Amino acid sequence: MNIETLTRIPQEKIMGGLFGIEWEALRIRSDGKLALTPHPSIFGDKLNNPLVTTDFSESQIEIITPPYNTTDQAIDTLLLLTDIVNTSLSEDEFLLFQSLPCILPENDEIPIAKYAENGRKSYQYRKQLAQKYGLKKQMISGVHFNYSLREDFIEELYQQDSKGLSYKEYKDEVYLKIARNYLRYSWLIIYLTGSSVAAHKTFIQDCLDLMDGYDNDNSYYSTKGVSLRNASCGYKNLKKLYPSYENINEYVNSIQTYIEEGDLSEAKELYTQIRLKPENPDDLLTSLQEDGIKYVEIRTLDTNPYIQSNNLRDDMNFLHIFLIYLLVKEESQYPDWQKESKINEELVAERVFDDSTRLLKDSNRITFKEWANEILTEINQMCQELNLDKQYTVKLMQERIDNPNKTYAKKLLRHTRTDGFITSYVRLAKEIKNKSIENMQNIILDDETEKIISTTLMGRKN
Repeated sequence: MNIETLTRIPQEKIMGGLFGIEWEALRIRSDGKLALTPHPSIFGDKLNNPLVTTDFSESQIEIITPPYNTTDQAIDTLLLLTDIVNTSLSEDEFLLFQSLPCILPENDEIPIAKYAENGRKSYQYRKQLAQKYGLKKQMISGVHFNYSLREDFIEELYQQDSKGLSYKEYKDEVYLKIARNYLRYSWLIIYLTGSSVAAHKTFIQDCLDLMDGYDNDNSYYSTKGVSLRNASCGYKNLKKLYPSYENINEYVNSIQTYIEEGDLSEAKELYTQIRLKPENPDDLLTSLQEDGIKYVEIRTLDTNPYIQSNNLRDDMNFLHIFLIYLLVKEESQYPDWQKESKINEELVAERVFDDSTRLLKDSNRITFKEWANEILTEINQMCQELNLDKQYTVKLMQERIDNPNKTYAKKLLRHTRTDGFITSYVRLAKEIKNKSIENMQNIILDDETEKIISTTLMGRKN
């Protein structure tokens, strides 16, 4: 698979696909503390509501869009769902649009998500995670971007470039190549979208130790990093794991080995920057082997308070182009690429703004800017060759590389230094809620909007 292969395929097939977004956020009070109230009953049963549920904690909302044909449709629904959720919370509760948590209570007061009898397995799994990783680490929130290619696009690729594989094997290889290259270059997405640079003193000490600043709000902040969520102290497996991405059987076998050796309790406990998702998530490994890869889930993005701006569209549009680039990007044959990838992730997350930081590229040291510029140049060239008309989106990302003050991390750092972490995130949460209230007051109802509202508020009493 290379650019030449794609030049013979219609643009609408290349840029088509299905796109979905999962967005996590804690519920907080106006004093900046975690809201300890139950998940709002207006959303109905957590296991039955397909759009609004909880993640780990009873206090942690998860908003899930259905899959759509464009990123814009997915974002429109995410914004609508955010407005619905915000306006359904009690007057003194708000959504925290930050990946690192608010002021946290003691461990025994952090509520694990509660379920009815049919959700006992989900509750037990969360209890195991709490014991293994600690309750406070579970309060980290993030954004997941789900993506699948158009089937007729993969079919055309297969006709031109089958490599002697069956169609299922070839389709799996398409997604595996995207996954391998995403792991190699996820550090770039960490930089472009990272926005977790501060935390209250009640958070885990490992993360606080990575921060070099202290505000007047009993919080710490980092002047060198962009995403403590993606740092060594973030949501990672206790042991560095390197599953095989050579083919789907090797991938499944390596995860089964991790389970047998006690590194994982089950397959979904493997925390990576990208996940391979099958048809049947309840029997993940068997479904991957029998049905193949259905889509990929990007797990790098931080939750940030700029959800109501065009920045979110820019991020998702670039991520889409980036994934196409990964499909055609020639792969390095360097054997220790996974180990280097994890090192680079943490270097960028923790200290990309330290001028002495050097990334590893096939064992050679390189500056972040030099490598990032090289990648964006190649993406621009790809857009030109395929007539994708996405140069403006790439230009916006180039500006974040050329001028770090345009990154989310630096913007939030300015808020933290000026007002303090707690004060600034409470103010931003209130501003977003007020905007949501205004949006819902002026909403124009059509059949799709009414369907989303009724599905979201499935616990509403008529």
